[in-house]
Amino acid sequence: MVSPDLIHFPLRKARVHEVSGPGAVSFAAVSAVRAGQILWVREGWHGEMINPVGLAAFFDPACMLMARTRDQSESLAVAEEALKDGAVPLVVIEITRPLDLREGRRLQLAAKAGNSTGLCLIPEGMGSNAAETRWHCAPVFDADDSTLMRWEIIKNKSGTLRAWHVRWNAAARCLDVVSPAGERPGSSRASD
Repeated sequence: MVSPDLIHFPLRKARVHEVSGPGAVSFAAVSAVRAGQILWVREGWHGEMINPVGLAAFFDPACMLMARTRDQSESLAVAEEALKDGAVPLVVIEITRPLDLREGRRLQLAAKAGNSTGLCLIPEGMGSNAAETRWHCAPVFDADDSTLMRWEIIKNKSGTLRAWHVRWNAAARCLDVVSPAGERPGSSRASD
């Protein structure tokens, strides 16, 4: 469940999207809420691992399948097959080097064929021309709310660019869109 103010989320099905920034894993976790099943693909050389139990506030950890691959080429092959098959509605791929247009296009065609959604977690400043949308996600300092994030859509093939302050509402299991600090009710800049 998402506020109607965040018109580009949830991510468009049958497409591949990208996200970067320190909040990218949280973005992927919120994306998985509606998906049900998720495949997370990453290269095996990474020392750290995503712990599905740590994402339990967003979805059932038993619904997450992890794939550790030899290198990015193998990650892309696994992701392409999973997207094309369509058995898993959301495929998250951790990318370590830029995708060329051919690789990005192959992922898009696979997502379309399987009616599934792909989400590439990319390093800052990297991205593929084939991506439907590209997001940047980062925490926002707020002494009263440690879950506040700023989600900005920085590339959008089918609309405008915009930014939102969001927070995960664990009790309602939904994403809340909140006004920036100076525009919250009771502040001097807020409209009555």
